[in-house]
Amino acid sequence: MAKTASDQQQWSPARRRPGSTTLRVLGVDFGFARIGLAVGESSHHISSSRPNIAAGGKLDADVQAIVKLAQAEECEAIVVGIPYEEDGSEGRMARICLDLASRIAAQGWKVATVSEQGSTHAAEKNLRQQKELKASQRRKLRDGEAARLIVERFFDEEGL
Repeated sequence: MAKTASDQQQWSPARRRPGSTTLRVLGVDFGFARIGLAVGESSHHISSSRPNIAAGGKLDADVQAIVKLAQAEECEAIVVGIPYEEDGSEGRMARICLDLASRIAAQGWKVATVSEQGSTHAAEKNLRQQKELKASQRRKLRDGEAARLIVERFFDEEGL
């Protein structure tokens, strides 16, 4: 089940725009070098990656870049992938991603988190099926594809 980034910001799939049957979300695959991004719509259960953005080295700057894209894409919520350890515990990177999610929620956004476990491996596997892509091209697309898989996992877990 998707978790909220903040106890104060309860996630509810029913909290959509008035009159809308579609939930539009921005998926985030956070990394120290690059941030993978994808946008998904629940009504069609589709998602597509967006160009990566370079991580700024400061979490607040990264939050602003993510929020700016979410606004430009007219998203209603942001889903952050959390890289839990194999045993389900929170390692250093998971804590950083949870902090990122909390900072986004503090900006007034509805935020959900999902485990991103296996998303990078699955993204690489998906991209390898596109035989025309060179390894360097796959590396550039991998984070966005992982973010797309995070969005799909969120839709699946929420039953959207």
